[in-house]
Amino acid sequence: MRKTAGNPGTPQGGGKKLRKARIALRGCLGIAFVILLIAAANGEKLVTTAKNVFASRAGGGAPGIALQADRAIVIDAATGDVLFAKNDRKRAYPASTTKILTALIALEQGRPDELVTIGAEANPEDPEESRAGLRQGQRIKLYDLVEAALLPSGNDAARSIAVHFGRKAAGDPRLDIAEAQRRFAGLMNERAKKAGASDSHFVTASGLHDPRHYTTARDMAVIARAAMDNKLFRQAVQATDYAATVANGSGGAAKLPLANTNQLLQPGSANYFEGATGIKTGFTDEAGYCLVSSAASAGKRVIAVVLHSTSKDVYPDARKLLEYGLGEANGAAKH
Repeated sequence: MRKTAGNPGTPQGGGKKLRKARIALRGCLGIAFVILLIAAANGEKLVTTAKNVFASRAGGGAPGIALQADRAIVIDAATGDVLFAKNDRKRAYPASTTKILTALIALEQGRPDELVTIGAEANPEDPEESRAGLRQGQRIKLYDLVEAALLPSGNDAARSIAVHFGRKAAGDPRLDIAEAQRRFAGLMNERAKKAGASDSHFVTASGLHDPRHYTTARDMAVIARAAMDNKLFRQAVQATDYAATVANGSGGAAKLPLANTNQLLQPGSANYFEGATGIKTGFTDEAGYCLVSSAASAGKRVIAVVLHSTSKDVYPDARKLLEYGLGEANGAAKH
């Protein structure tokens, strides 16, 4: 019987196996070529998405984005889709970005014209803390109090919100200040979970450091998204400045000027970002420099979170995220 010709040492039938392997290889190459054509037709969106998913899983960042921040994320504000993430599930201290949640609860549970009486909680807890300038005995409308918490990042305003709503939650207008703040912290944790925050624990309304007060970049993004769904909140965080009206005990009233610390919104700032719509700055020694920001362009809206950056890099970090996020969101809309 004649043997089938083949490579030396190849057993009979080896040629058929080789032909099958070649056919399979051609099939794989064909499929790969089709995938590349589809990716090219979609602006390489598939490739970009795959890279971003891998980067997020690995705790890194998307190609071309170098951030100083330890933790960061940018999401599509309409859908909640993650467009970029870096260590977004690792715990961090939020500093005054906490006041996003504080203000949201106030606006959801109170009326804008509701009068709040300022108590001893407005006195400084830290000599270097940020303040709006409120004093015990003053009366202020709730919306103005929210602006005082958000724009100049007034810890006095945030604590006043906490005591006011903590007492309302307890049904006791004389509730001790410390206990009222603990009640409000409970409201914060409930609202955060409702928004979708899964790894956060809030202790203070102001964001002053406490080792038990923590969140993640991802959680802050979903909290900010919930807040930006509130019309009054959106209005509050977009203001570059605001004049609050404060009534004193003698019946007189005075204007309290408030300036927004968010440089993305200030046209005269080197960090101004066209299209920026908010949201909140933050800093403590332990938290580093933090910024939750938002922007809109061509009908698309994104929310970016920067946690534990530096004074030099926090705004460049935020700008990179906003630019990347808007580019991704608008790119997806085109396809």
